[in-house]
Amino acid sequence: MSQTRRVVRSWKSVPTIEGAGVHLKRALGFQGSSPELDPFLLLDDFHSHTPSEYLPGFPWHPHRGMETVTYVLEGTVAHGDSMGNRGTIGAGDMQWMTAGSGIIHQEMPEGGADGRLWGLQLWTNLPRSHKMMTPRYREIKAEDIPEVVLNSGSRIKVICGTVDGTRGPVQDIIAEPEYLDITVPPHSRLQHRVTDGYTALAYVLGGAAYFDEESESPSDTVSRGALQREPRGSLHGPESIIEYERERDEISVSTENEGARFILITGQPIGEPVAWAGPIVMNTQEELRTAFQEYRDGTFVKK
Repeated sequence: MSQTRRVVRSWKSVPTIEGAGVHLKRALGFQGSSPELDPFLLLDDFHSHTPSEYLPGFPWHPHRGMETVTYVLEGTVAHGDSMGNRGTIGAGDMQWMTAGSGIIHQEMPEGGADGRLWGLQLWTNLPRSHKMMTPRYREIKAEDIPEVVLNSGSRIKVICGTVDGTRGPVQDIIAEPEYLDITVPPHSRLQHRVTDGYTALAYVLGGAAYFDEESESPSDTVSRGALQREPRGSLHGPESIIEYERERDEISVSTENEGARFILITGQPIGEPVAWAGPIVMNTQEELRTAFQEYRDGTFVKK
């Protein structure tokens, strides 16, 4: 029999500036690496109607020891990397890049014809055994992402993972993650099975929902870096991130008048030391020093 997970805590994304001057909101990563969030490191929400806030982009920069997952909701993002990949991803498209032993790439937001841009970037850690694997890159177009419609009326775009026998196009990822774009209609409930012991996080894109309506005890809430108190069972709106406990094998989400859209990500914790500086994530400080020295010496990208 399935057991429903409780929410451990929730918080709001925090405004920041990254790259060459891109205005965004950071949902994960401002706390540094956290064992409770393992294997997830960072989640950025870049959402703007003002081109000057995103056109500076993310010029050429290195990555090693982790994966970046870029999901575009509105507008377009041009990209290129040291493996020779070039292209543009638009609304509904995704880029899943495993940096492994080292890759240098750039992402340059271009927005849409109306000047609107909206996207998410998730960073996922790699275990020690795979940190120096050969880099790989996957571009997934919107038309290749299946959508499952449940009896409850909820719609799930299955990017990575499996829902009702439908498997997403991103497969063979080390942390065995799920990445789901979920829309729950008004006055509805979604029940979704998750793997017991895996980290599970939800990020609200629109509307509002109850992510833990069955519990009445209070939970700690982080809002813009300040620890507050908020009762479990709260209605969570846009730019809220929800962290579930790792035990139990189901999450339950319910809505009221407006429904909700959110991203659900789950993954297997790695349980290893994390040494993280900028775009490079290793296990030790010595490995970090080596990586940055190789970047300065021009030997970062392995042939």
